[in-house]
Amino acid sequence: MTSTTHSRSGMSGEVAEGLVLFTALMLLIAGILDICRGIMALAKDDIFVVTPGYVFAFDLTGWGWIHLILGVVALAAAIGLFKSQAWARVLGIAVATLLIIANFLSMPYTPVWAIVAIAFCVFVIWGLCVAGRDSFTGGASRMP
Repeated sequence: MTSTTHSRSGMSGEVAEGLVLFTALMLLIAGILDICRGIMALAKDDIFVVTPGYVFAFDLTGWGWIHLILGVVALAAAIGLFKSQAWARVLGIAVATLLIIANFLSMPYTPVWAIVAIAFCVFVIWGLCVAGRDSFTGGASRMP
């Protein structure tokens, strides 16, 4: 009788590593999109809609800096995830959560883009929460 070894989360190591790779790519894409969005806002691009009477109204420069900084942090977390660093998992979840909040609050300015970015971040949070702890050991304790 054969038995299969599963990580604590119930997934095999290959599936968990693939999920982390997928999550890192999604976070990388979300970071790049947010950096582009931040640059567009700083350049005062015409793509942004002016919404009168919006409760969370910031000027475009404020939104630009928020999205630019969050995008850079998301890229750093994605690079850490590619290297299987444990700190990147925590940072990835935190920055994806902040990106969801920032995109939700700026939804009246670019609604379609904000919804797409929120969907990317939801996948990132899901992937990082589901992947087992063994996926972030940095390869030190993996057996051939």
